[in-house]
Amino acid sequence: MVERQLRRRGIQDECVLAAMSEVPRELFLPEDARREAYRDGAVGIDEGQTMSQPWIVACMTALLELKGNETVLEVGTGSGYAAAILARCAGRVITIERHGRLADRARATLAALGFTNVEVRVGNGMAGAPDTAPFGGISVTATAEEGPPQALLDQLGPGAALVCPVRREDRELLYRFRDGAAEPVVPVRFVPLVGD
Repeated sequence: MVERQLRRRGIQDECVLAAMSEVPRELFLPEDARREAYRDGAVGIDEGQTMSQPWIVACMTALLELKGNETVLEVGTGSGYAAAILARCAGRVITIERHGRLADRARATLAALGFTNVEVRVGNGMAGAPDTAPFGGISVTATAEEGPPQALLDQLGPGAALVCPVRREDRELLYRFRDGAAEPVVPVRFVPLVGD
């Protein structure tokens, strides 16, 4: 996966590549979906959600340009896999999931694998986590209409990036927002970002 799907497609961040090679992706999936863990595509999980394809997880993490000591916010825990990758590249991860059952499963998987620097919360990710802001990076794993919620942008630390898929004029693009600039990166498809 690392050589064929990631390095060949431009992922160069060595921390991200190491995390992707070490974290067992299949353990974050329901048993009947584990055979799909390393294919180059999204995999369905419960509650109508998906685990993003490996390249997207690596790309979004690399775009944050983490140094290793940041507190990072993730909106949309899903299976918990992307939170685990972030946790290998940052000091602490706060991840928010609106589906309690998914949050419980992700929390259990992360704990079983020894991740002590990830806090899984249940709630409205669009509101972020102001009690632990500012963040050294924010990753949003669902598509926002027109742009990310202002509450999330307000919780970014100076110079930090927010990575989020955005729908504009019937196109979904992954964007990096930093210091008031919006940088389009690549076309994507995600589930919609919704609040409560």
